[in-house]
Amino acid sequence: MSAALPRLKRRSDFLRVARAGRKWAAPGLVLQVRPHRRDERFQGLDPDHRPPLRVGFTVSKKVGNAVVRNRARRRLRALAEALLPVHARAGHDVVLIGRAATPTRPFAALEADLLAALKRVKALRPETDEETDEDADGPES
Repeated sequence: MSAALPRLKRRSDFLRVARAGRKWAAPGLVLQVRPHRRDERFQGLDPDHRPPLRVGFTVSKKVGNAVVRNRARRRLRALAEALLPVHARAGHDVVLIGRAATPTRPFAALEADLLAALKRVKALRPETDEETDEDADGPES
């Protein structure tokens, strides 16, 4: 199992991403992404050590009761831990927002939603983008 991604925990971090970042809504989730500034300080971290990627999760009461919201959050967390270290550009803050479909949408569809959203907000790693295009064409021989 891989190490957990650094998290956004403070409300001000979430608001900063919402205010200054790029946003894309997919059927299963909403993605907000904001690149780090060079002069930005990170709470509790050595100034010379900058996290390559930080992620936050939120699911509103509109999605359902506490059980449903927690399930949606767990699914978003699993999605982020599986895809963001490999497919997202480093040096960004990422917020994943759960939608009504998040708890019941097939996991493969959520993965496709996240990859499409990363591409739309230009936060997909370039080498990942090329690999995806090669996979679509099939093996070359």
